[in-house]
Amino acid sequence: MKYFFINIIFIFLAGTSFSQSRSELEKQRRNSLKQIEYTSKLIKETEKNRKHSYNKLLLLNKNISIRENLIKSINDELNYLDDNILMHQDLINTLESDLQQIKKEYARLIYYSYLHRSNYDKLMFVFASDNINQAFKRLKYLQQYSEYRVAQAKKIEETKKELGDKIVELEILKADKKDLLIQQQIEQQKLFVEKQKGSKEVKLFTAKENDLKLKLRKQNKIAQKLQREIERIIEEEARKAAAKNKNADDYFKLTPEERLIASTFYKNKNHLPWPTERGVVTGNFGVQPHPFLKGIKIQNNGIDISTTPGAVVRAIFDGTVTGVFAIKGVHKTVIIRHGNYLSVYSNLKDVIVKKGDKVKTKQTIGVVYTENESDHKTVLKFQIWQENKKLNPTDWLAKSSHE
Repeated sequence: MKYFFINIIFIFLAGTSFSQSRSELEKQRRNSLKQIEYTSKLIKETEKNRKHSYNKLLLLNKNISIRENLIKSINDELNYLDDNILMHQDLINTLESDLQQIKKEYARLIYYSYLHRSNYDKLMFVFASDNINQAFKRLKYLQQYSEYRVAQAKKIEETKKELGDKIVELEILKADKKDLLIQQQIEQQKLFVEKQKGSKEVKLFTAKENDLKLKLRKQNKIAQKLQREIERIIEEEARKAAAKNKNADDYFKLTPEERLIASTFYKNKNHLPWPTERGVVTGNFGVQPHPFLKGIKIQNNGIDISTTPGAVVRAIFDGTVTGVFAIKGVHKTVIIRHGNYLSVYSNLKDVIVKKGDKVKTKQTIGVVYTENESDHKTVLKFQIWQENKKLNPTDWLAKSSHE
């Protein structure tokens, strides 16, 4: 009895744990497939005007990275399935052993009952007692014996049902594993094709290395100009705040409302909505090696989000528009203050807010600029600052751009 119930509890707990882990892995797999589908769509967009483009190469690299993660999640799911196939097989063996044991005990009970099937024998067993107390105990024993027989019969049926359920679950797990192995093979073949395609694109671009380096220097100058303008706006606001407070110690002093906004902004770290409804990061924050130019490093003060033409840009949090300006190369820029935090949206074509406007989370502030001339792409350059300190936006935004 003790081991039977321990096995039942173990089956329940193991099943629950497996369900949770499997659910998380399936979710990761579905998200990766959605991202690959979306990135492939962006790649097709870049091929409309030019067969080869730098942004296309970045998107190809992104797709390769996502597909590698997809294959990893499939491998993790296969490992879970292998573990749980073994677990189910062990449980089935245990249940079969328990069932045989219960059946043997039940057979002995039936045999004993057959030998003492006469009601006369049972009465004689009770009346042969030495005293009334012993007679009561013997009568109680006969009742319990009868109840035990019924319980054993019920236990046999329950164990049979549990055994049948686990056998069905085992077959489902084996079928799932078979399907996943097929998907794994398909994804590995796609990854191989994408890597070959990426290698060809890299060769085409490295043949124009000097042009690329020249373009990179131009982009760096634009990025520096953008940073200087952002810093100028921050310093200007700080000077105004200091003059208003008449105290150098209150250089970045916030009003009670601004403190509340800043506090709520911080509490939403890792959960802030994306500035575009959908998109993939094709440029990461900080200093990093160039994707294919050896010995060259690039610096990004934020992240680059590739999206579809006509994509709407949204405020990531409640705040006040503190700056709207235009710089050649990154087009229009909007800065929104959230207490002592700032979000910066660059490379906008149209802007529908102005300095001083109050905005709400996910409120539309403009449209991303689409470059059609040399490199068909739609890229939002997005930054987050804490006063004059640059922050990594990926640490603040929700993990998926597919909301």
